Amino acid sequence: MEMINALGRRKAAIARVFVSEGKGNITINHRPLENYFPSKLLQYVVKQPLNLFEAEKKYDIRVNLDGGGYKGQAEALRLAIARALVKIDPESKPALRAQGFLTRDPREVERKKPGQPKARKRFQFSKR
Repeated sequence: MEMINALGRRKAAIARVFVSEGKGNITINHRPLENYFPSKLLQYVVKQPLNLFEAEKKYDIRVNLDGGGYKGQAEALRLAIARALVKIDPESKPALRAQGFLTRDPREVERKKPGQPKARKRFQFSKR
């Protein structure tokens, strides 16, 4: 199997994934997964698509992660891994779709408006 690449986005985070056959190493920005995401919960989020097919030890995954916070980065990485798994095995698509791993979460931060303290918050209104 040649190297498969995929892209995942969430909020401001972008994850570029390169998947090849291997022993299950996940390297993010030249750091191991456990080092980059110390939280067990975020490690679990990243590995969800792999756990669905017991494919944790099958593939080596190299990741370029950029932008956003750690939660957004973890979810962008989950989407990218799921997309790469579909490229490797198109039969896996219905199972990943049913779990919601192939859905791009479209929510983004709303911009701040001029004359207001935040996007929706208003300054106190005084009638007189």
